[in-house]
Amino acid sequence: MINARNFPGRGKVAILRTRPETVLDDYYKLMRLCEYQNNLPQEQETLLKINISWQIWYPACSTTPWQLDGVIRALLRDGYAREKLIAAHNNTVVVDAKEGAINNRHQLIQEQYGIRDLQTNAENVEWVEYRPKQALAVLDQIFPDGIFIPKAFIGKNVLHLPTMKTHVFTILTGAMKNAFGGLLDENRHWTHANIHDTLVDLLQIQQDIHTGIFCVMDGTFAGEGPGPRAMRPYVKNTILASSDPVALDAMSAKIMGIDPLRVRFIRHAHERELGVGNPREIEILGDAEIANENWHFEHDSDTFASWGQKQIYHGALKPLEKPLLRSQFVPWSYAASNIYHNMYWYPFVGAKRAEMMLNTAWGQKFLQYSEGLPVNPGANDKRPFLALTAASVTTFAALAYLALRRKNS
Repeated sequence: MINARNFPGRGKVAILRTRPETVLDDYYKLMRLCEYQNNLPQEQETLLKINISWQIWYPACSTTPWQLDGVIRALLRDGYAREKLIAAHNNTVVVDAKEGAINNRHQLIQEQYGIRDLQTNAENVEWVEYRPKQALAVLDQIFPDGIFIPKAFIGKNVLHLPTMKTHVFTILTGAMKNAFGGLLDENRHWTHANIHDTLVDLLQIQQDIHTGIFCVMDGTFAGEGPGPRAMRPYVKNTILASSDPVALDAMSAKIMGIDPLRVRFIRHAHERELGVGNPREIEILGDAEIANENWHFEHDSDTFASWGQKQIYHGALKPLEKPLLRSQFVPWSYAASNIYHNMYWYPFVGAKRAEMMLNTAWGQKFLQYSEGLPVNPGANDKRPFLALTAASVTTFAALAYLALRRKNS
């Protein structure tokens, strides 16, 4: 439906500096700089593809409430029908999207504007086989029995709402990766060994099934390190937008201090002419001086959890990938991720960082959206991890004792 080589705004990125007091108006200005209406025909329904990388609120991790608020306000102000706007969410094997929508204040904003919900994991959502019109790089090989996508996504506009952050598997995550959760089902982790080419295939699919694509990226908070969860957040007061997901991710990478053309998914999308990934070929609208900044974000570190996953996808454990991640044993990996991130990392490390960010102007802005709701109720509790550790040590000691007795008997 979209001509990848000739669509409005190809190779153009709008960038603005913002602050909490003006951010909603700034989002409107940002979108208008891109002439976004040329990319989102009003007669079609528009999916607001919300990013929830964690059910816990954590700065830079998921779509911000002012990002969602500002975009919905802009659409309604410009005449888009409320009933044609759909907030699209997806679960992952380790993230509960419904809990995430509450903790990240998306649900409050949807209710405020009366925006209906689409949960792609809901039982009533029909998944249909997608038959590519052009050759794909990897997805048809990863899913030899067929690539299935939500029928509800076909024939609609999509407006992506990513944030600026680095990522343990893709170096950075942004506009292109935001399609990953919505278009693929909960077996999407099968693609992690080929994640860069998967993102390029998904952009090709989007350009085939959607009537329009637009992306609005929030960098008010931005995250460096082993994202999308275990990051170090910073206040950066930056927002970006484009109808070209490749160009938007390229400029986000460049600003964070990453060479876009060294990022495989950006380079391959550029080479396949699905968008513009070379910063020298991108036109900057708005505050052009931001495009020349270098935030020197560290982007090649791992958590213990991601290091283990990489051993399965690319390292010594590669021969065990299918039995570990594509069999009845796969729940072990979900449990391991939840234990590391939810029971250990956030209570012992992340909560302090989140608290620091709550004391910034943007943190106070988040609290304004909270309407008295607690921030991440129960997530700070260290007792579950300590209890699990004690139980594990006790079990290990008991097994060692029994083994020693057996040896000595």
